[in-house]
Amino acid sequence: MDLNPAKVDLDVSRMDQHLRGTDLNVTTTERSLFSILYLLSQGWPSTAKRVESVLKLIQYFYYPILALVGVPVNIITIVTLTSRNCGLSKCVTRYLVAMSAGDLLVIILDLILRHIPIVYWEQFYFLLSVPVCNIHAVLLYAATDCSVWFTVTFTFDQFVAICCPKLRSKYCTEKSAAVVLGTVTVLSCLKNIIWYFMLLNGYGLANNPWFCRFSWDVVDSLVWTTIEFLHNILTPCVPFALILLLNALTVRHILVSSRARRRLRAHSSGENPSDPEMESRRKSIILLFVISANFIVLWSTLMFYSTWSRMYGLGYQSMRLHLFVMELGFMLQLTSCCTNTAIYAVTQTHFRQQLKDLLKYPFTAILHLNTP
Repeated sequence: MDLNPAKVDLDVSRMDQHLRGTDLNVTTTERSLFSILYLLSQGWPSTAKRVESVLKLIQYFYYPILALVGVPVNIITIVTLTSRNCGLSKCVTRYLVAMSAGDLLVIILDLILRHIPIVYWEQFYFLLSVPVCNIHAVLLYAATDCSVWFTVTFTFDQFVAICCPKLRSKYCTEKSAAVVLGTVTVLSCLKNIIWYFMLLNGYGLANNPWFCRFSWDVVDSLVWTTIEFLHNILTPCVPFALILLLNALTVRHILVSSRARRRLRAHSSGENPSDPEMESRRKSIILLFVISANFIVLWSTLMFYSTWSRMYGLGYQSMRLHLFVMELGFMLQLTSCCTNTAIYAVTQTHFRQQLKDLLKYPFTAILHLNTP
C-alpha cells in the first residue's frame, strides 16, 4: 500500500482521502459498471490506466462466477476426501481436506465478504455503517495464513515421506497431521489478533491491502511498519522459500534414489520390469509438485506487489508499480482457492472416480426410488 499521497496518481490520492475519512465515496464510485465502461469509452492517457479499468470490468463478472464455483467445488472436495476411499493415505487426506477447508474460508471471508462488496459497492454501501471490519480482518488474515501454511505442511509431509524413511513412520501419521494442522491454525489466529487493535472497525470499500479504515497516525508509526513488513514476510515470502527448498531437496533425492533403484532391479532381474513402488511415488510427486507450482504461480504477483509497496513506502522508490498489479494479484490469489479440486481430479485416478460417483449419486438414488 502506498502511504505517500504526494507521489502517487489520482486514484491513490483519492484513496488517501477516503482512508482519512474526508470522502467515503470517491474511491468506490469509480468501480461502478457504468463508470468503468464510460472511462474505457473515453480512453485513458496511459496504458496502465486502461489495463486497470479492464481488470475492474473483468472483476465485475469474474468474482461472482468464482464464488459460485469455488464454494461448491471445495465443499464437494471435502466430502469426497472424507467420505470415500480415494487411494490416499489418511495422513495425506487430512492435509488435503485442511487445504480445501482453508480455501473455502478464504473464498467466503475474502472473495464474498470483501472483494465482491468492493466491486458491487452500491449494493453493499450499508457496510460502511457495520462496525465489524477489524474482526473480519482478523478472521480473513488468519484463514489466509492457514491456507498458505497448510500447503507448506503438506509439502513438508511429502518431503519426509519420500526423503526421510527413518522419520516417516513417526511423522507421517494421521495423529501427527492433526497436531500439525491444529498448531498452524492456533498460531495463525494468535498472529493476526494484532489487526483487531491496529485497524478501525469501519469498512472502507476500497480495494487496497488493508480494506478497513485506520488511523493515519498508526499507519505512519514504526510499529505499523514493522508489523506489516513481518506480515508480508511470514505470508507468503517464507512459505515460498520453504516450498522451493523442500521441492528442490525432494527432486534431488528422487533422482538419486531412482537411478540406484533402477540399476539394482535391472541387475537382479536382468531386465527393467515395472516398479509398483516407483509408480506410486511418481503419482505422489506429481500431486506435490502441481500443488506447489499452482501456489507459487498464483500467489507470486500479490507477494511481489505487497513487498514492493512496503519498500516504496519506506523510501525505496527506484521503481513504481501501478495499481493494476495489485488488482491482478488479488484475482490470481483468489483463483488459487478454486484450483486444487481440478488438480486432484487430473493427477489422482481414484479421486476422479470417487468424485464422479459422488456427483452421480443423487441421480442414481432418484432412479432407484422410481424403479418398481
